[in-house]
Order: sequence, then structure tokens, then C-alpha cells
Amino acid sequence: MVNCCGLLTAQKEPVPLKSVDVELEVRDHVATVVSTLNYENKEDKPLEAVFVFPLPGDAAVCHFSAKLRQTQIVAEVKEKQKAREDYDDALSSGQQAFLLEESEQSPDIFSMSVGCLPPGESASIRLEYVTELSVQADDGLRFCLPAVLNPRYQPQGSGGSGSGNAQVTSTPASLVPYTLTFSAQVSSPRPVSRIESSCSLDPLQYLNSEQTKATIKLAAGHKFDRDVELLIYYKDAHQPTAVVETGEATAKLGTLMGDPVVMLSLYPEFPQAVMSSVASCGEFVFLLDRSGSMGAPMNNSKTDQTRISSARDTLLLLLKSLPMGCYFNIYSFGSSYEHIFPKSVEYSQQTMEEALKKVGEMESNLGGTEILRPLEHIYNQPCIQNQPRQVFVFTDGEVGNTKQVIDLAKKNSHAHRCFSFGIGEGASSALINGLAKEGGGHAQFITGTDRMQPKVMQSLRYALQPAVVDISVTWDMPKDVSVTVLSPPITALFQGQRSLVYARLSGQISEAAEGCVTVKYSLAGHPSQNQLQFSLKPAENTGLTVHRLAARTLIRCLEMEEREPGQQQDDSVRKKVVELSVQSGVSSAFTAFIAVNKDSGEAIQGPLVRRNVPTARLMACSMPYSLSLCSAQPSFKTSMMLGSAGSSAPNSVQYGMNSMDLQSGGYFAKSTSASFSRGLFGSKSKKTVKLSGTRPFDIGECRPCQPPMDPLLQVVSLQKASGCWDLAPALATALGKTSEEMEKPKPASVNQEVWATILSLIWLHGFKMDSQEEWELLAMKAVSWVRAQNSPCVNECVEAGNALLGCKVQKDALGL
Repeated sequence: MVNCCGLLTAQKEPVPLKSVDVELEVRDHVATVVSTLNYENKEDKPLEAVFVFPLPGDAAVCHFSAKLRQTQIVAEVKEKQKAREDYDDALSSGQQAFLLEESEQSPDIFSMSVGCLPPGESASIRLEYVTELSVQADDGLRFCLPAVLNPRYQPQGSGGSGSGNAQVTSTPASLVPYTLTFSAQVSSPRPVSRIESSCSLDPLQYLNSEQTKATIKLAAGHKFDRDVELLIYYKDAHQPTAVVETGEATAKLGTLMGDPVVMLSLYPEFPQAVMSSVASCGEFVFLLDRSGSMGAPMNNSKTDQTRISSARDTLLLLLKSLPMGCYFNIYSFGSSYEHIFPKSVEYSQQTMEEALKKVGEMESNLGGTEILRPLEHIYNQPCIQNQPRQVFVFTDGEVGNTKQVIDLAKKNSHAHRCFSFGIGEGASSALINGLAKEGGGHAQFITGTDRMQPKVMQSLRYALQPAVVDISVTWDMPKDVSVTVLSPPITALFQGQRSLVYARLSGQISEAAEGCVTVKYSLAGHPSQNQLQFSLKPAENTGLTVHRLAARTLIRCLEMEEREPGQQQDDSVRKKVVELSVQSGVSSAFTAFIAVNKDSGEAIQGPLVRRNVPTARLMACSMPYSLSLCSAQPSFKTSMMLGSAGSSAPNSVQYGMNSMDLQSGGYFAKSTSASFSRGLFGSKSKKTVKLSGTRPFDIGECRPCQPPMDPLLQVVSLQKASGCWDLAPALATALGKTSEEMEKPKPASVNQEVWATILSLIWLHGFKMDSQEEWELLAMKAVSWVRAQNSPCVNECVEAGNALLGCKVQKDALGL
């Protein structure tokens, strides 16, 4: 009988993991993370504790060790199968062993096994990794400690249950039975202006008068209902930099770890004239996740807007902001996929209205998260001449075949740019970042209190900018110094976004010497270049951070090469990865960290009990078990059919409004009569539940009462594809006026559409400047339309419009 003392799982099993302590050190844009996991066995049998948890997809895991009483055991990197065999051998002989391995399906999931923890014993496990911080649209640097691991949906036939895949044990965030402490220290040559987070933080404390060093802590009582995200802001805009790091003293010269390595951070600056122009062509393909987890609230609050609802609003803004002359289509996916048009169509008033009607009907009711098939269908469509393809992917990123999806994006990178959006807590950073990186686009994460719309519109601005082509990087170094570039070629450049390049330096390097890197490219038909001169003097106190990040970059490149067709028969690339991983001490898909306590004395006796440590997951259903009825009727009558052997969705609960996908741990909506399959109740027989009442009511017909539309979206929804507005009663209502009040001050020589459009522009500038990122592109389209009308009395219209709406917006501010 299990001795059930201490913390318990939802299944009443003891949890040997008691606490997680995380220390973050940020130097400029590079983060070092040290996590200490404290285990204690309060049972009367020896335990094996297995913990599956998320890490950033681009992290370089570089240290794994265990402390048992006074003994410190440092793990070494070995080929994965050999590490597993060593671990199993140690357990079978009664020794203590510790194994850390990366999932073979996704590089942002790790599995940690703590073996043979004797009764009453404790162990502290130390895990260390380094990662670069991504630059956000507002120049903030984003760090994310994934505290939430949502179960990853395994597509049928993906082989997702193989031995190389971590089996996730998860529990609702409110029931996570261990604690988390988190502290961060930030330092930079530039002052730290502020640090923001969606989690509760203690006040920021500066450690020097220059404010270039600061520390911050997570407030006590983290609820595991969200990832721990920090946004770090420095006082000056990001500048190009180069960091040279000396090699490891004990490593052989001529190897990655023995030679110096340089990390270049490049921030291209494009001419303002080019950046202010907007392309009038392109094929825009929007791919929207409609799996059940998209029914979750955006901010984990029962009163907050759901992810799918926010995505619908975002698609409204996107469709209104597209330029005339472009082409577009909208796909949505779950266990299956749909598209609004058989192929991309030219953007017009008719096609826009048809698309918006279909978007308004979209719900999170398509089941699981099979993104590979719709992407394959999109890439198989012939490209339209002179219409560059731009793919926008919206997903909460809970898939089990991440590497297949990323490989597909890379294979088609010559024919498209991919802009990806990770929605909500627990989205796979490996999937979101990988799609954008291999697709030559840009990735955004929408978490906490973030609004989806401004981030998506920022990416649309990138997509409408002229594509940067013919990118090359040349090195000008002293004659005795040679350069081996470790990073893949740069395929995309965006204004204000950083590009990282790692390179190994060899030869006779003088600390007084300098190097120069030139990035050349073509932008809107004009050749351009940016240069960075840098000292070859090694930086101080960086340890081996740059080397490990460089090794991680090279390992990821080789792993992708190994997955290319024809490479499976040739294991030379895999051998290179294993050799580099072992040499650098950085984990890979083909290696694992293994530590065995060979000095533990007598073998541990007794049968070994396995305990799976649960990871936080979010309850992703917008309306888990209750109905919110639009009808005012006081009571109703309905029946629910329970259990169907022939159900199309095994192992699922299907409600009229939402259902729970038990395989993926999420929920999905399904507008059918309610049926419960045998996966939940274990019975094939149908049962009927009668709810007393007087009026017949079909659950499948009911949708939650919709809140009133945001005034901004009301105004935007009335804009025509051409950019203008009609002088209609609906617009008058949206602007807070009557039709008579709107028509009376109109100058006689101005037609109604011009007047309505100028009024809408004044209203946007006068009342919605805090949301300018969301409507800026559609306003530019409106301004272009007004100019094309060559209408008289524009000044008079602006004056009359200001008087009507109570604003003081200048004509120049409107762009007229």
C-alpha cells in the first residue's frame, strides 16, 4: 500500500518533486538559466520520478548534475541509446542514476528521470541552459520560462507514441503540487529602463547608480496558470554588436570548443522612403487553428475573450487592411481542414464580404491540431505570378510532429514567407519560431494580457514591406585569421529585427586587431549594405556561453540536414551531431545527459516504484460544464445521448458547444447533439439524461451570448475593400451620431463616400490613437482612396468633421 503522505497528484499518488528554483542571468540579449529541482521520497519504497517539462525551443542545455547528501554527481553527454542503457543498467543493479533527454519530436520538450531515490532521501537536480532573447516590435527583449506544458496533439499515423517520445503527465494549473521561485539579474552596457511581466513581480531593484544592473523576483504564490514571461527594455535602441569569446583551455585547437568564437548581432537599417511604402501585390494565405484549445480564454480568465474570438477580430482587421490588387485565401484546421475559396482569389469587395461572413461563423470545433496537412495543401498550390506568397499561421502550437512541420516550411522557403503566431500559454516555441525562421518570416507570441491585433498587424506591415533579397555576408579579417561560419545563411531581414551570426576564428589572432563584416542585400531594386567593425579582443567573464550557443546553432542545422530525404540511410550526419554534442556538452536530439552515482555503497533494495511528476496544463474550454443560454426562458427540457460505439471521435466528450479531446488534453467545440463515447464511461450502451423543464431545447443550437462589438471594430467592419466608407446609418451609430447629424454639416460639393471616409479617419485619429497599430494600414488605404477622388473642399470637410465629432485633428495628421 502506498504511504500517501506529502504532496499528491490528482490520482492521489505522492509527488516526489517538491520545489523548482530558477535563477536567470541576462547579459544584454543572452540569458543563462539555472533551475534547481528538489526531490524528496516520503514513501516506504525506492522511487523513480519521471518529469516531462517544456524549455525554450532554442535553448542550449549545457549542464545537468545531482546532489545527494554531500555528494555532487555531474552528468556527461552520451549517445542517447547508450545513455538509456547505462541508466537502465544502473537501476537494475540498485544504483542511483539520473537521465535528461530531449524529445525526438520537438526540441522544446525534455524528460528527466530520477532513478532509485531511497525512502526518506532527498536529491537536488541542477539544470542549466543558455538562450538568446528575441527582439519584440517595441524593442523589448522577451524571455519566457515555460511553466505550462499543454499535451501535444499527435496526428494519426505520426508514430507519436514511440519510445523516443516523452509521455506527458499533466494536471490542471491550480492543482500543481510543487512550488516555483524565480529571480532574475539583468546587466547591459546600456541602462535598464524597465522590466514587465504578465506575472506578479516584486519591485525592480537597481544594483548601481548607472542603472545598468538590476534584479527582480517573481512574487510568491505563482499559480502555474501562465508561463513566466519577462519583457526587458533598455534605454537606447539596439545597436549592432560583436562578442568574441576565447576557447576552452583544455580543448584542442582547430575544434569548435578550442578556437575563439564570435557572435554578431546585426540590426539592419533601411531607408525611410522604402519603409513608408506599402506593396500593392502579394498572395496572403491565413491559416487559423480551430482546435478545441482555441476555445480557451486569452488571459486564463472566465470573463476574458476566447482565443478563437480574438482571432476572428484579428482576421477582420487583416482583411480590411489588405491592398487592392492582391490575392488571398483563409484556411482553418483541426483534425481536418477547410478553406473559404478553392484557390486564392483577387481581393475585392465581393470576395472580402464572402470571407468575412465565413470568418464570423468560425468556432473552435474542428477537434485536434493537425497542421501538417493544410500546410502541404497550401504549398502544393501553384504560385501566382508577381504575387509573392505570404503565409500567416495562427495556433496555440500544441502539436506532436513539430519537426515535420518545420521541415516542410524549410522545403518550401523559396516560394513563400511565413509569419507565425503562438497564442496563449504553453504554445510550442519550437514550432512558432521554427516556422518563421525556416519560412523567412517573423514570429510573435501572444500571452497574458497581450492583444493579438497589434502584434499581427505589425507582422502584416513586415509582409507588405519589400522583400530583402540577394543577402550576402562578407568578412574582412587580418591576413592570418580565417573564419568558419557556423550559422545558416541569412534568408530574411526586417527593419529593427536582429539577425545573429556565429563564426569560429582560427589562426594568429592579435587582441589589438580588428575585423569587419559587411551585409549586402537588395531592397526594392536598390542595392544596399550595412557594415560592422569590431575588435578581436575576447570579452571577459562570458565563460563558454557564446561557444555553447554556436554549438546549439550548428547542431540544429545538422539535425535538419539529417532529416532530409535520403539522409536516413547515411548516418554520417548523425555521427557529427553526436560528436559535436559530446564535445560541447550541449544536448541534441541524438544524445542525452546521464549521471550514475557509483559511490552510493550498498545496492538499494526493493521493487522500484515509478512516479510521473505532473506538469501544469491549462483547462482550455471556454464553457467547461455549464450552459450560458441566450434564451430568457426560465427552464428547458433536453436529452443527451450517452455512449456510441460508432462515434467519429473516440475517447472524447462531445457537448453541443464544446467537447473535451481526451487524447490531446484540450477541448473542442462541436455543434451536435451531445454524445459521450465509451472512452470516458467505458460503456457501449446509450443512456438518456432528462433535464426537467417545460420548453424543448436543442443544446446544439445554443451559443454563448455575444458581447457587444468593440466600437473600433464596428467602424472598421463598415469599411469597403477599396478603403472608403458609405454614409450609412450603421456608421452614424458607430460614431455616436444620428444619420441627420452626420449628413447636415457635409459640404454640398463633396460626395457622401468622401465625407464618410474623412469622418471615419478623424474619429480614428481623435479617439483611437492608443490602437493606432491596429488601424494604421487600413487608414493609409482610406487616405489613398480620398486622394484618388481629387475631391474639392477637403480642408472644409476636415474642419466640419472636427466640429461634428468634437475633435481637433489636423489635416496633415490625417495624411491628406
